[in-house]
Amino acid sequence: MSRFLYELKEGLVIAFTAVKANKIRTMLTTLGIVIGVTSVVLMSTAIKGIDGAFERGISSLGADVLHIDKWEWFSNTDWWLIRKRPNISMEDYEKYKRLAKLPVAVAPTIWSNETVKREDLSMENIFVSGSTAEYLETTNFTFKAGRFYSDIEGRASRYVAVLGSEIEKNLFPAGNSLGNYVKIGGLDFRIVGVLNEQGSFMLGNFNPDRQVFVPIGVLFKHFVNSNFRSVTIDVKAPSNQQVNEVKDEAIGVMRKVRGLRLGEADDFSVNQQEGLMQNYNQTVGVISVGGFFITGLSLFVGAIGIMNIMFVSVKERTREIGVRKAIGAKRRTILMQFLLESSAICLLGGLIGLINAVLLSMLVNQWLPTSVQYDAVVVAIVISLIVGVLAGFAPAWQASKLDPVDALRYE
Repeated sequence: MSRFLYELKEGLVIAFTAVKANKIRTMLTTLGIVIGVTSVVLMSTAIKGIDGAFERGISSLGADVLHIDKWEWFSNTDWWLIRKRPNISMEDYEKYKRLAKLPVAVAPTIWSNETVKREDLSMENIFVSGSTAEYLETTNFTFKAGRFYSDIEGRASRYVAVLGSEIEKNLFPAGNSLGNYVKIGGLDFRIVGVLNEQGSFMLGNFNPDRQVFVPIGVLFKHFVNSNFRSVTIDVKAPSNQQVNEVKDEAIGVMRKVRGLRLGEADDFSVNQQEGLMQNYNQTVGVISVGGFFITGLSLFVGAIGIMNIMFVSVKERTREIGVRKAIGAKRRTILMQFLLESSAICLLGGLIGLINAVLLSMLVNQWLPTSVQYDAVVVAIVISLIVGVLAGFAPAWQASKLDPVDALRYE
């Protein structure tokens, strides 16, 4: 055991001496490993960050909430067939709410793209969402300040608004927006509440952080023509376990509300979080496969480069190998020396790649809250060592098989 440890120590010293003696060659050789490790760590980190952002985003929708709509979120049906469906109206919503027995909350929602202003500050293409006070019960919103508009304010179509966190940050940099006013379409709206940050940027325009919520009556009165815009009916189930039961009831009730006969296709869709999750997982899966293919290709190219350099190194040090064998070095000692050398080169490339990934993740963190995962660090180091051993084995085996007499004669 002590002899093995001595040989290991001697092999490490020789390996690092050889690496240090050829700095430029070593750095160029590690380039493929650097790119590969940077890619795998950065890819893993980015996917973790996207997962977190997406989960925060859909949590604001609620896993126990259904969305009855004219449009289907994800469908193979031709869009023009769905476009022909009649709009869902407020009358449909009222009939559904009266007939449905299972939901704990039902709210109509409609939106309009508007510019929101405050003095000289403005934000364009903001989703102004209209609903009833019951809409709050269909979400997981929490408040930084204030409250949602009341049932009385909703029924009376008062000019009150609840701001998403990003709207407040941009229009009220100093905070304290509660009780102040914003202009939407030239109308003054008093701010009664500000939402906590949802971190839902993955939802795009539907991100609650970039929305303003007002009573639905105001939206119909000033911004939306009810003849040209379909209402979405948000339905909250009593629990996650009862979502399918509520969905089955929703389909039956809506068919009755829409006056559909037996055999007629549904002219509405019941959307839920599950559809978003499936589509998201498919997208991330494709991105992951592409990213890891590029990573694998980089590591393969790096491994070929290291193998070539190690063969060159064996040729350059043939006489050294002959001398070591002549004074008693065993085949395993020579084999270990070159394996350690190739592993050291790959480990160096892995560490450089890891540093690059950390620096790049700090840059990415400006837009996508994330951090380098410990498991990604371990994977990077393990990959570097495995590539080093595999790339160095053939040259090391060739070196260990050299005949000492022939090696000493080599010019």
